[in-house]
Amino acid sequence: MVGRVPEDNRPRLGKPRRVGGDGEPEVFIADEQGDIAVAIERWNELATDVLVTEGVRGHAELSVLFVGEEAMTELNERFMGKSGPTDVLAFPIDAADMEVSPLPPVSTGPDRAPLDPGDLPLLLGDVVVCPAVAAQQAPEHAGNLDDELALLIVHGILHVLGHDHAEPVETEKMRARELALLEAHHWRGPAPAGFRQDHA
Repeated sequence: MVGRVPEDNRPRLGKPRRVGGDGEPEVFIADEQGDIAVAIERWNELATDVLVTEGVRGHAELSVLFVGEEAMTELNERFMGKSGPTDVLAFPIDAADMEVSPLPPVSTGPDRAPLDPGDLPLLLGDVVVCPAVAAQQAPEHAGNLDDELALLIVHGILHVLGHDHAEPVETEKMRARELALLEAHHWRGPAPAGFRQDHA
């Protein structure tokens, strides 16, 4: 798993905040590949449950995109500097410390209040998954494609929320969190025999 796009390839504005304006966390899923059928509603439910369990509150938005190998290869080369496709990439927006500049003057009319930046959704970021790569590595990794896709989605979301695995201590903490989230929201019980997390 490649994971989070390096800081020098994306704007980093500080530690991600976890509270948006009024509303509930929303996950938008797009299937932009035709290699492998994906259960959009199921993955939407998993992603939403993970966000809520991880403390995301209010109107927050996350996108999960399923892409083909060609598109993932382009993203991996552009943002990670690596050749070939990878299984998952995460693009955090990190809107915590962003200063909202006033919009240019516009007529709001007598019946409209001025825009309150606190009412805007918290844009968490994007998780991009390549089901074709997931299918290739699943037998030696998570065991089956279903568990592999679940692991990749959870892994990507944790990256968007600020987790990393650059150091051994971070890796151990992130794997423990992945396993806890998968047991709570994917298997709804203990991990099956044969499930492995010994990824990079």
